[in-house]
Amino acid sequence: MITYLTHNQIDTQRWDECISNSPNGNVYAWSWYLDVVHPNWDALIEDDYESVMPLTGNRKFGISYLFQPFFTQQLGIFSKNKTDKNKVRKFIDAIPDRFKFAEIRLNSDNSFFDNCQNIEYHRNTELNLSSDYDSLRKNYNSNTKRDLAKAETANLKNSDDVETAEIVNLFRENRGKCIRHWGDAEYERFMNLTDVARSKGHCFVKGVKNTDNELVAGAIFMTSHGRIVFLFSGADESNKELHALSFLIDNVIKENSGTPKIFDFEGSDNDGLARYYKGFGGQEVKYPSLRFNKTRGAVRFLLKIFKEK
Repeated sequence: MITYLTHNQIDTQRWDECISNSPNGNVYAWSWYLDVVHPNWDALIEDDYESVMPLTGNRKFGISYLFQPFFTQQLGIFSKNKTDKNKVRKFIDAIPDRFKFAEIRLNSDNSFFDNCQNIEYHRNTELNLSSDYDSLRKNYNSNTKRDLAKAETANLKNSDDVETAEIVNLFRENRGKCIRHWGDAEYERFMNLTDVARSKGHCFVKGVKNTDNELVAGAIFMTSHGRIVFLFSGADESNKELHALSFLIDNVIKENSGTPKIFDFEGSDNDGLARYYKGFGGQEVKYPSLRFNKTRGAVRFLLKIFKEK
């Protein structure tokens, strides 16, 4: 039996026990992670927390809808047992009717029957780190090897002595200038998320400095369920020729090589980024998203405008 629970009805201890024991569990699904990225999230619970699904909703124009919060690539159904197609279908059917509109992303273990409507698939790139470093590096493509050769001649230095705020500032001063839908509130939420994750032992930060000891690239990684998630990065575009970010990623791969871990590049549907990630020997893994719109008339039109903004 699947039951809808509002946020204050959820037993977070039993929730996290389910996530901990879920073969398809990920860092985004922990209760503390959801509390930061979307306070007051609701949920669908099967039986005694055997399987769970977070519902991250909001309300606009008097309409309740579901959406994907920032910094959560994959949510969906998590289970102590295998999430077969029938279980996934039952959870989707159990989403309360009051949610009239949805654009949410599930996880790669959530599969659907071929005739299911409203389902699209997105791309992720993953690298199995179980081989030794030399074997992993042999699978890098020629562009990645060339970039690393340039980085190595620049005498770059990997650094663990980097703060989250430094990486966020590096991002905002460079690529972040082109991202209009991220404001102070989103960056503050992200800073809070990394603080909480570090306190829980699920986050680490890496940086790269040049010969003048200046930070030229940095990245924030989340860890859970044997996965290293490349969540966020910043790089100095004026020093693009140094290929510092490639240097950083290669170092994390090297440090974790020969372990039963997965390096999760967390993307991407962007062809250029996907090609860059695959340059490190990563493999494409698809995961589904669910989209529906049960609104009509003027409300449907308003929601379309809202989405485009």
